Amino acid sequence: MKKLASFICALQSSATFAAAQVAAVSPSPSPSASPATATASSIVVTSQELDTSREQIVPSLGATRYTVGPDRLSQQAQGEDAGFNQTILRFPGVAQDSFGQLHVRGEHANLQYRIDDVLLPEGITGFGQELSTRFVDNISLMTGALPAQFGFRTTGVIDVHTKNGASFTGGEASLQVGSFDTIMPSFEYGGVIGKLTYYFTGSYLHSGIGIENPTRSSSPIHDDTDQFKEFGYLSYIIDDSSRFTLLLSGNESNFQIPNNPGQPTAFAVNGSADFESAKLDENQAENSSYAILAYQKKSDVFNMQASVFTRYSDVLFRPDNVGDLFFNGVASRVDRQIYTNGAELDTSYNLNGQNTLRGGLFFTGSHATSGTATSVFPVDGEGNQTSDIPSRIADNSSQDGYFYGSYLQDEWKPFEKLTINFGGRFDLADEVVTESQFSPRINIVYTPWKSTTFHAGYARYFTPPPLENVSQSTIAKFAGTTNESAITLDSPVKSERAHYFDAGVTQKIGADFQIGLDGFYKHARNILDEGQFGQALILSSFNYAEGEIYGGELTASYQHAGFSSYLNIGVEHATGEHVSSAQFLFDPDEFAYIKTHSVFLDHDQRVTGSGGVAYNWQKWTFSADALYGNGLRRGFANTQKLHPYETFNLGVERSIPLKGAQAIRVRFDVVNLLDKIYELRDGSGIGVGAPQFGQRRGFYGTASYSF
Repeated sequence: MKKLASFICALQSSATFAAAQVAAVSPSPSPSASPATATASSIVVTSQELDTSREQIVPSLGATRYTVGPDRLSQQAQGEDAGFNQTILRFPGVAQDSFGQLHVRGEHANLQYRIDDVLLPEGITGFGQELSTRFVDNISLMTGALPAQFGFRTTGVIDVHTKNGASFTGGEASLQVGSFDTIMPSFEYGGVIGKLTYYFTGSYLHSGIGIENPTRSSSPIHDDTDQFKEFGYLSYIIDDSSRFTLLLSGNESNFQIPNNPGQPTAFAVNGSADFESAKLDENQAENSSYAILAYQKKSDVFNMQASVFTRYSDVLFRPDNVGDLFFNGVASRVDRQIYTNGAELDTSYNLNGQNTLRGGLFFTGSHATSGTATSVFPVDGEGNQTSDIPSRIADNSSQDGYFYGSYLQDEWKPFEKLTINFGGRFDLADEVVTESQFSPRINIVYTPWKSTTFHAGYARYFTPPPLENVSQSTIAKFAGTTNESAITLDSPVKSERAHYFDAGVTQKIGADFQIGLDGFYKHARNILDEGQFGQALILSSFNYAEGEIYGGELTASYQHAGFSSYLNIGVEHATGEHVSSAQFLFDPDEFAYIKTHSVFLDHDQRVTGSGGVAYNWQKWTFSADALYGNGLRRGFANTQKLHPYETFNLGVERSIPLKGAQAIRVRFDVVNLLDKIYELRDGSGIGVGAPQFGQRRGFYGTASYSF
């Protein structure tokens, strides 16, 4: 370990590195510059111009947008080694949940991910984070009344702009070691060869706390994880107005399911009634990959980007085939896979000085499969076990799904201080059921003074259920067994249809301080939700017939010289009533209660907060950040909530310049400085499994070597 620690530690801030590299390549080569240098400089400038042009094809246009760049990414706890979900938790209105889940503005998931302005098709929700903070140059969260180019997943748009060889030239090797047996080596390398720019990164993570611990202990039992991530960016400049871009990504993760010792058995197995719960051996494997090929073309009045993409995702839950039967009477091996292909076209056309037209098309075709092999016991009419010899039942299914979308809108500027963006989109989903909707959108942005901006918008939303999370179980197969559903009704999961209103204001005070206030209201029919029902730690979708979500957000930031800070506070209220699909998933008493009562959604958290400060002094960076949660729902039909909690993190980083572009950067982080013991879930509530506690205090050292 001493050898490793003496070799390299802490990831260098990508902002400093990128700035150094761009500064080293002059866009206008001097007379003494070699032809190779002149070509590279020209490619860098062209690439940057095309990036700017691409942003004008699908802008936010009145939606609430919150963006962080390289400095903020490096200043968060663990910097670029932090999990992608931890990065998103620093945005306003984002609440954390167990298994790495995120909830934005009181909704379960329904997040859209875009990589360099191309939609990332759906994958199966698991514990692992397919995206990596390391390859991010800057990242935005867009919420509110989204313009017409954003469809299907509309709670929020996570817009990732990746590093590339035009801004990240050279290499970097990094190693992080720390608490919970953490070790994480990684590398990055980018550059320009002729008209080709490239960037590659890869990492391996081993940790002894892969999933939240179900106990208060600081030493989880059976909780190891091993994760491999790779990402590649290739861009070929055809001429000054066009290019091809290829994005490649792979992720392979394995998780042990942590154990909760001392749990009583509930069933007898092959003549025995004793089994130590600390010795259970459940595991989950997750694999995913995607490839995106995009063609971009720009001119003075017309811009377009066309892309084709493919994605594969697989989640396999492996039970303890004997041990699970003692506690649950059920041991299910569940394998879910989804394979998606699609294409997207986005265009913009400057009609005149006042109007910019934008339109586009979108299509995906998916094939999802679900294979289960479940060991169960026979039961009598009262649900009592009648034999201790298990039997095995197979239940396999597959489903095709097709999504089609199109949009057209006009960005109209009647005068300089006012922008009105109006239009609509038409979407069709053909999966378990075939549904469609025309969705009008309008956004107004008014800037009466240079330092003040008002925005307001309305959006009609159409959200199909995620194909991979729609349960295809055959209820009748499990009649008379320990996996029998008390409710046999199974209406198909339907698309959510919603009206969304959003308004806000941002105010700059001087050159350094900015504050924003935003409010939102959503009313939905067939509001979508997800939960863990049964033993396997895999989510299933269902609908509430009616739902309502509303709230507000306050954001503030200050930056002066070497000091920077931010504060985000979100307040929300999320409820649903009457389960209208996948009813067999529910307990009969809760189902009856929800039928006549409006209940809180399980991911409702009334107050959510985040904040941080950082100070740069010479070659040192000192940082601190904090997260606050008022507690997610718990208890019968979510009628109670968990206790509030807050966690504090500290970090310090030191850059040591070497010869030329070489440098060593060392970093030390403390996560959960006060060792706060807090519970994300207590094992109760709608669609909630075992308890989960947040991470206890951890110490992490990192070193990186750039060259």
